[in-house]
Amino acid sequence: MGRSRGGLTTKIHALVDADGLPIRLSLTAGQTHDSKPALDLIEDIKEEAILLADKAYDTDALRAFTTARRAWANIPPKANRKQSFTFSKWLYRHRNLVERFFNKLKHYRGIATRYDKNPENFLAAVKLASVCIWLKNYESTT
Repeated sequence: MGRSRGGLTTKIHALVDADGLPIRLSLTAGQTHDSKPALDLIEDIKEEAILLADKAYDTDALRAFTTARRAWANIPPKANRKQSFTFSKWLYRHRNLVERFFNKLKHYRGIATRYDKNPENFLAAVKLASVCIWLKNYESTT
């Protein structure tokens, strides 16, 4: 948990699949930059996978990692980026699956209001809610 003038803050980082279901989750302090835990989240990325992420994840390290894994990072370049990269707006519109996952996660009151002050307990609650999201998806497909 990070501390700021507003109090304790936390960021949830998620890697979701093509159905918007969580694959990997991590937690960082609120003041930590989004790109810090990104390499840990995508360490098992498969060949020819497409990584969709927002501008906060536009780092040379992340792009080099995905290229080394023979995957493609479809990330919009930051405004101050000197190099240009291939970017597909059509594919990028599917990034809303991540936002939809966070919306589903916020339906769980304890997560939306962040009752747990202990980071391990809060991450456990997020993972438990993620399992419930997986189960609801499984029920709807069968």
